[in-house]
Amino acid sequence: MSRSGKLAAVSILALFALQLAWRLWLAPPTQAAPWMLALWFSLPILPAVVLVLLRHRRAGFWGALAALLYFCHGVMLAWSAPEVRMLALAETLLSAVLVLSASWDGMRARFAARRAGKPAV
Repeated sequence: MSRSGKLAAVSILALFALQLAWRLWLAPPTQAAPWMLALWFSLPILPAVVLVLLRHRRAGFWGALAALLYFCHGVMLAWSAPEVRMLALAETLLSAVLVLSASWDGMRARFAARRAGKPAV
């Protein structure tokens, strides 16, 4: 596994852990059961977590797909909820790192093919 693949795997696990910690300990909800919201907010990244644990090569792709949702959620909360701004910014940062690291090998191959004069696939 490449460095960017390892970074994507770590980002997936960190984003999953952040979702659980956020809803269960760091800023638990007051109007719903914390475990219920922790489960609800960790569902989009759960398939990628399973793929990371199985060392599947597509884990980064599925994690990056879920990270797009988390990125939007983090930006929205960072803008509108000052009490959880730092958690929201952490979610946004982890999501951006995950998307970039999952895409890095493909982007590098595409630009290397372009420099070599070969058509990119």
